[in-house]
Amino acid sequence: MEDKVNILVVDDEKNICWILKKLFTQKGYNVDETNSGREALEKIEKNKYNLIFLDIIMPDILGFEILEKIKSLPMSPPVVIMTAQSTMKNAVEAMKRGAFEYITKPFELNEVENITSKALESYNKILLQKEGKTGRRNEKLEEEEFTIIGKSQAINNVFKIIGKVANSDVTVLIQGERGTGKELVARAIHYNSNRAKYPFISVNCAAIPKELLESELFGHEKGAFTGAVERKVGKFELAHLGTLFLDEIGDMSIELQAKILRVLEEKEIVPVGGTKPVKVDVRIVAATNQDLIELIRNKMFRADLYDRLNQIPIFLPPLRERLEDIPLLVKHFLAKFSSEIGVKKTITEEAINFLKSYEWPGNVRELQNTIRRAFIISPNNVLDKQDFLFLIKVMPKEDMIHELSLEEIIDWKLKEFMKIIQSGEMENVYDFVISQVEKPLIKKILEMTRGNQIKASKVLGINRNTLRKKIKDLNINSKEFKNKRLNAKRKER
Repeated sequence: MEDKVNILVVDDEKNICWILKKLFTQKGYNVDETNSGREALEKIEKNKYNLIFLDIIMPDILGFEILEKIKSLPMSPPVVIMTAQSTMKNAVEAMKRGAFEYITKPFELNEVENITSKALESYNKILLQKEGKTGRRNEKLEEEEFTIIGKSQAINNVFKIIGKVANSDVTVLIQGERGTGKELVARAIHYNSNRAKYPFISVNCAAIPKELLESELFGHEKGAFTGAVERKVGKFELAHLGTLFLDEIGDMSIELQAKILRVLEEKEIVPVGGTKPVKVDVRIVAATNQDLIELIRNKMFRADLYDRLNQIPIFLPPLRERLEDIPLLVKHFLAKFSSEIGVKKTITEEAINFLKSYEWPGNVRELQNTIRRAFIISPNNVLDKQDFLFLIKVMPKEDMIHELSLEEIIDWKLKEFMKIIQSGEMENVYDFVISQVEKPLIKKILEMTRGNQIKASKVLGINRNTLRKKIKDLNINSKEFKNKRLNAKRKER
């Protein structure tokens, strides 16, 4: 008969301990609980646990310190980190230090059950080793180099992968639409790795002419081609011992792809015009917004290079699939611009909801540019929905229109006439605007009443003769609505 499963729950919130103890006891597990980090360590020294649920913020000892001690055990049990403060830094740090999983409060019990099942299944199969150096590098520098904001499940999954792969040298392929933050992820991998004190070099393969990209990557010898008046060191050599980020790898020529593959296999480069190979120790992180599988089918990308680059794939979700992250992102950008410009600005909840109704084809980059534009242009210290109405002109969306009142829609449209009015090129503005509103209104009511002018005048609240005059003055073809009414009657028969 197998030994009973022992689980330890460590959290200073008693209700969390109570909920998890009840859940695990119903499953037939032995459960210990504690609200103290020190007591948790004492229990871990005395007892053998198959699984530990551990909160990050404890009153006496931080959860990460407890996790580190757990990982030093000869056969350390899997640890699930729990936190109410969901940040990239916490998620990455948890996974780097060897946590089995990372969950955010409040969590669903079925999520806990699934994680528990996986953790217990793996307990007898893997021996988790203590990570090497966890010393803190220049954290201020790291946070300035990259900032990935979000608490959605989709972005949390990305954080976990970053933490798991950071200290290895496997190549990573980041895939996602433009503006999703692929370079930020690449930087996060680098600055959380053992190579962090060495260079992070970024190359946009789409921004450099194809005939110059080889020289940019591998360097060239003096006299290699016209204009090569001196030896140039390439990006591979500059990134030695560090990380080379190849952005938009899908735009690289098929010929150059073969040379990149050779570098990955042989760990050496040959500068353009040179004959002597140069050894390089570089970790490759690549990114693309293209469908590489489709490019392979069209013989525009090498399948063998794809296999080498795609050892660890990371898929970045578009912003429209993680709308719950928009409030956090907006808050981050407002704080950033407030610091840069020296003026503090906030935003209304109504404006946040309006931003969440937009599709964001340019993703996080477009959101950042949108906040910057409103921040600079708006004279107010509190940004409101009115400050973002320009988005409708950029990308109309039915949900966005529904967020506006009729007055706001008219106000937005009137702004288009202001330049014409101010330049003196337009007169009788009142009559023009009123006609622009009256005509579609009367047409809609006539359509609704199937051309019945008696009903239409009643709905509009005007005299029937007045309605007839407006139909004539506004050049509305009332016959089309009568024809619709006649057709409807024929169908009824």
